[in-house]
Amino acid sequence: MSLEVLNRHSEALFEFLWCPVCGHEVFSHIPFEGVFCKNCNTQVVLRESRETRGYEEAVLACFDTDSTWNLHVDEKLRRDLPDGSARVKILGAPGAYKVDWWSPAPGDDWEPVERGEFDDVEEPDEVSHLA
Repeated sequence: MSLEVLNRHSEALFEFLWCPVCGHEVFSHIPFEGVFCKNCNTQVVLRESRETRGYEEAVLACFDTDSTWNLHVDEKLRRDLPDGSARVKILGAPGAYKVDWWSPAPGDDWEPVERGEFDDVEEPDEVSHLA
């Protein structure tokens, strides 16, 4: 018996995607569990959008922090999502993706971490062993 693997989303989409909690770009797939940020363990679920507006791909990325490590330890290196979850709609094609919208919308109460925003900040030794 063999298991057929379907790649529903291109690798280019994962190269474009980043975690809005910590800003890292590397995700791990755990079979039968899901896809998680390799740095902070935020879960991401990808769904095809019902509306594409003529783009090759339209994807909803839903982030959930239920499994995220140590948000309370150092808020300078991680930013929690409002009510523990957020969604982003990504439009485009490999090499030309763009963010269409975030839900909830970024504002005074919440702003997603930008790609690599904390790359130049060192995590203190007493924090790094906890994550």
